[in-house]
Amino acid sequence: MKKIAIASLVFVAASVVFAQSKMDEMKGMGMDMAKKPAAGAQTTHEANGTIKKIDAQKGWVTIAHGPVNSLSWPPMTMSFKIKDKSLLAKLALDKKVDFGFVKEGDDYVMTTVK
Repeated sequence: MKKIAIASLVFVAASVVFAQSKMDEMKGMGMDMAKKPAAGAQTTHEANGTIKKIDAQKGWVTIAHGPVNSLSWPPMTMSFKIKDKSLLAKLALDKKVDFGFVKEGDDYVMTTVK
């Protein structure tokens, strides 16, 4: 009986030490998590560029844009989906624009144009 009690005590002590080590690994996670957007929230990215192609019917615009610091992207030419068709009125070929966009699924979606 004494052996069972000692074995139980050793097991409990080992469990406490293991749990404490896991808690130590998690210290500071609350602060890190506070910096992340809430679940479902979208990060809006900003860039400037020149309109190269507009496909109003399909709702896409191709822009040769400068670097996007929030994504560590270099300058490139890419297409953006346009969710709000009213933005099309602000677009013209070879026009320089400042714009905002978000990632939705596999697409990058233009949300603002200046």
